[in-house]
Amino acid sequence: MPTAGAVYSDVMPLDVAAVQETLRSDGLDGWLLYDFNGSNPIAARLAGLANGAHMTTRRWYYFIPSSGSPRALVHAIERHNLDALPGDKKTYAGREQLSTGLDELLRGARRVAMEYSPKAAIPYLSRVDAGTAEDVRARGVEIVSSGDLVQRFEAAWTPAQLAMHMRASDALYRIKDRAFERARQALRNRARLTEYALQQQMVQWFKDEGLVSDSAPDVALGANAGNPHYLPSPDHSAVIAPDQVLLLDLWGKVTEPGAVFADITWVGFTGSRVPDEAARAFDAIVRARDAAVALVEEAAMTGRELHGWEVDRVARSILEQSGYGKHILHRTGHSLGESVHGNGVHMDDYETHDDRRILPGTGFTVEPGLYFDTFGVRTEINVFRRDRDAVVSGPRQMALVTLGT
Repeated sequence: MPTAGAVYSDVMPLDVAAVQETLRSDGLDGWLLYDFNGSNPIAARLAGLANGAHMTTRRWYYFIPSSGSPRALVHAIERHNLDALPGDKKTYAGREQLSTGLDELLRGARRVAMEYSPKAAIPYLSRVDAGTAEDVRARGVEIVSSGDLVQRFEAAWTPAQLAMHMRASDALYRIKDRAFERARQALRNRARLTEYALQQQMVQWFKDEGLVSDSAPDVALGANAGNPHYLPSPDHSAVIAPDQVLLLDLWGKVTEPGAVFADITWVGFTGSRVPDEAARAFDAIVRARDAAVALVEEAAMTGRELHGWEVDRVARSILEQSGYGKHILHRTGHSLGESVHGNGVHMDDYETHDDRRILPGTGFTVEPGLYFDTFGVRTEINVFRRDRDAVVSGPRQMALVTLGT
């Protein structure tokens, strides 16, 4: 986990001594960071090269051994890129020099971590290309996944990041409330309001709240809510009409450096009485969500090791036992970071089998959903795992919000 004062700048945000202690406890000879032209954004962030101030058009390597001084290998025309990092540095120019330099960099190492995921099971982590992996293995080195190292030293939040997340979360809940009220007023006044118009109003509220995002929020009515990644557009947007499910999915972060995302989903109904079919489906995802959170809380309280796949499995089992197995389209949750889909563990035994541990200092979503031809429901909250407990950073929706008169 990064130190409390860690920031992402032109200085490596890693505590090398802490990394080395973790490497020894995990039985690893080192952690090899590698990047070519931005192919490994995880390594670039850890090395302090992700701020756009450096040209990174050539391959670079940075090796943190389990003991001793780190060492770097960089191209001669970009020799200064890793100057801020501790340890020795060597340069190369031609391919023969690169090969010799890599020999020296890995001398004595037999088992190293890289941003590699067996069979690409976790695409967010799988950043090292097959050729580079072959080159490392040709030197008698076994490559293992750096997944839990990345969680500890890149995906874990500082106290300042947690505070920024809480501010973003509070703002998202206010925007959600305003959006539902705007829809309620339009229905009451029989005014024409489209998904896209409501979405664009929410975009303005994001600006008012000082939030940024990588996308406008999702506003999905009826059958459109049955598509988990639906987004309205000027050319494709339903009019918000009575007696329909209305799903809002919104994510954002504050504008300060190092800020991490918050991401929530709430569901309303544009009538006064929710149909039994939608109510039953929503009740199932609420029970699945709360069972997932309870599992995380129990593991944190007892100190039991817990993996992402276990959380997905307990939530999905409730949906399946409720008869909704055919209506599940995605995993239970994803990591949150400076990108809305972060580099930490996902709550996933559906799309992948995520066997990374849920470590203290990491934040993630819990968002079970069910999708049908005429509607969809999802409940999404954010969870932060602390040393001995877990906190949810906002209210949990327990029933659909009725918007009709």
